[in-house]
Amino acid sequence: MARITLERGPVVCERGELATTMWTRSKGLLGRSGLDPDEGLWIQPTGSIHMWFMRFPIDVVWASADGRVLKLTYGIKPWRMAWCRGAKVALELPAGAIDRAGVQVGDHLVIER
Repeated sequence: MARITLERGPVVCERGELATTMWTRSKGLLGRSGLDPDEGLWIQPTGSIHMWFMRFPIDVVWASADGRVLKLTYGIKPWRMAWCRGAKVALELPAGAIDRAGVQVGDHLVIER
């Protein structure tokens, strides 16, 4: 687990799971019924996600390899796909988390282990 914050201070998620192996990236959030408000899944490397077989909507923060936020996707629903050209990270969060944390394009994400 890791705490993921913005370089400028705000916490994005207190309990971030890191999905950096082929298996953990492939599994993602499949099989889960939801995310707690303080949870998230950091997927790296990836530039796209799918929501097939998912049971709940999520927000996604797309970032470059160094954590610079490139794009924000709000409330992506089950059975949809999303992507971001140039992204190397997808941070999956509960729907509404982007607004709660105040994440903006251009911010830098920081992983605190």
